[in-house]
Amino acid sequence: MAIKHFLQFADFTLDEYTYLIERAKIIKHKFKNYEPHHPLLDRTLVMVFEKNSTRTRLSFEAGMHQLGGAAIYLNTRDSQLGRGEPVEDAAQVMSRMCDVIMIRTFGQDIIERFAANSRVPVINGLTNEYHPCQVFADIFTFIEHRGSIAGKTVAWVGDANNMLYSWLQAAEVFGFHVNVATPAGYDIDPALVAPSNQRYSVFKDPADACEAAHLVTTDVWTSMGYEEEKAARLKAFDGWMVDAPKMQRAQADALFMHCLPAHRGEEVSAEVIDGPQSVVWDEAENRLHVQKALLEYLVLGKL
Repeated sequence: MAIKHFLQFADFTLDEYTYLIERAKIIKHKFKNYEPHHPLLDRTLVMVFEKNSTRTRLSFEAGMHQLGGAAIYLNTRDSQLGRGEPVEDAAQVMSRMCDVIMIRTFGQDIIERFAANSRVPVINGLTNEYHPCQVFADIFTFIEHRGSIAGKTVAWVGDANNMLYSWLQAAEVFGFHVNVATPAGYDIDPALVAPSNQRYSVFKDPADACEAAHLVTTDVWTSMGYEEEKAARLKAFDGWMVDAPKMQRAQADALFMHCLPAHRGEEVSAEVIDGPQSVVWDEAENRLHVQKALLEYLVLGKL
């Protein structure tokens, strides 16, 4: 099978996602019923972290073990990548010693260069521009709770970050619409959105963006790598917290999601994230299941 990478959400077709969703359902069912599922026996995942993580590391490492394989953690501070080894050289070496590589880094260009020189599949665990694994888990979670996401409306309240850009790509693949509300100065970068993408609308008022939405989602106001901007962001995002009044503008059965970690009282109220419409814990768990399906597919192809 030709090497296939998962570097951004647009890398896969709807048919591929449909297959992966069905595989994730099967894999999750097996997990819940303590049924062994070891298709990746004797296979190795290398995880390269330039940005720290809880959910990404745990879901990939546990997932690979549950698939019967092994996972090796590398932090760039503890490897030659952190000492100036070219990304291209690191990719050549690492990909000769494992079966699949996950990278969590800063610029998308880094992971693109790595993949171009890798002999094995490369997965984007997060970059500044995209977070495809998380959005895939979010869509899987929506489908579990509400069925097809095609034709639905997703409200994004927050800055234009890697989550939003992945949501916008997903909207084109799955056929839903995104209502985008970003504070002034934190708007969408047109360079990161396909010119053909007509599946989103921009709102100045976050409450208006939530109107009739089937899913309301947000993220921390200060993402990793932007800590120096925290004070300015807190001021700019005043009024952008997803609270009960905003959720009341959405559909009565609308879901709330957050990729976590969350700051109650900043981007989301405790009433919402801990309330009955919140599915954040299912969403977090589903990173494990969709990524297991992803690992299985990239290493073995369709089963």
